Amino acid sequence: MKCLGKCGGRTAAFLPVCWLFLKILQPGHSHLYNNRYAGDKVIRLIPKTEEEAYALKKISHQLKVDLWQPSSVSHVSEGTVTDIHIPQNGSQALLAFLREANIQYKILIEDLQKALEHGSSLQTQRNRRSLSGYNYEVYHSLEEIQNWMHHLNKTHAGLIHMFSIGRSYEGRNLFILKLGRRSRPYKRAVWIDCGIHAREWIGPAFCQWFVKEALLTYRSDPAMRKMLNHLYFYIMPVFNVDGYHFSWTNDRFWRKTRSKNSRFRCQGVDANRNWKVKWCDEGASMHPCDDTYCGPFPESEPEVKAVANFLRKHRKHIRAYLSFHAYAQMLLYPYSYKYATIPNFSCVESAAYKAVNALQSVYGVRYRYGPASRTL
Repeated sequence: MKCLGKCGGRTAAFLPVCWLFLKILQPGHSHLYNNRYAGDKVIRLIPKTEEEAYALKKISHQLKVDLWQPSSVSHVSEGTVTDIHIPQNGSQALLAFLREANIQYKILIEDLQKALEHGSSLQTQRNRRSLSGYNYEVYHSLEEIQNWMHHLNKTHAGLIHMFSIGRSYEGRNLFILKLGRRSRPYKRAVWIDCGIHAREWIGPAFCQWFVKEALLTYRSDPAMRKMLNHLYFYIMPVFNVDGYHFSWTNDRFWRKTRSKNSRFRCQGVDANRNWKVKWCDEGASMHPCDDTYCGPFPESEPEVKAVANFLRKHRKHIRAYLSFHAYAQMLLYPYSYKYATIPNFSCVESAAYKAVNALQSVYGVRYRYGPASRTL
């Protein structure tokens, strides 16, 4: 945790940002979304040349595919692992194009609806909220997550304080858990958010898991006890509450917020591309119907505005920002928009190196790590 304060004699005026891209769990719910994904496929391609990459970009625009990775079609290039969700009515055209262009591909999911139904057939108890009874290995609805937060706020008052920093576009509370032993009011702090992209359910699942681990091991693990005694963790389990709720009730693969646009029927903004810094730069779209739409102006989304205002208000004390996403196994840190080296690069790189080694030692999975501009 040395990176959270000073590093190499330099103050941490620069706020490190790390994106952790995690593996996806099997869903534990029974929503079938009115059979809307019947016959849809998920296809993986790796363009071998820039010509193939260009062809993929072109056909992706024409067929309006749902790109699962990379995050933007502009990032598709030679050697880039590209996963595409294609609706049933476009799959034959895409496969025919790939065969004609001699672009190799692999069908990861033959029928997306059947894959969802298989996951939803897992019968589990999700409603118990106690640490021992709550199932942390399945996904939970927004209502269940917020009930769990209220329960912890009542039962762990010494380490948990729950509060709201505002409301979403649709009027839902933006709840935060302040985790840490209450002592002096201005301890150094770490911000953690999950679920900025609605369909990335592993994020909120991780945030819940982290809180559970912190509370259960506070007395038995000296490292955890030291962290919670000397730091506050501001944890936002579901950043994009409207989109997350919509992904449970209407569209499992909804990504954006749910704000309305006066000129287009398409709804929502990519909250992660709505920040002020380098707003709507490379990797973002100006078109409201795109999944990477940056919004009509910076911080147009009330969710983003609320978080930004909170961070600005507490900027003297918050020393790190962690944001959890899906899907890949990467630990990314700044910069994304340029190739320059961040001021505390050696400190952040050392922390990332230790983190990926620790992950590999437990799970055997090797995460890629580095500045987002180079790693992506």
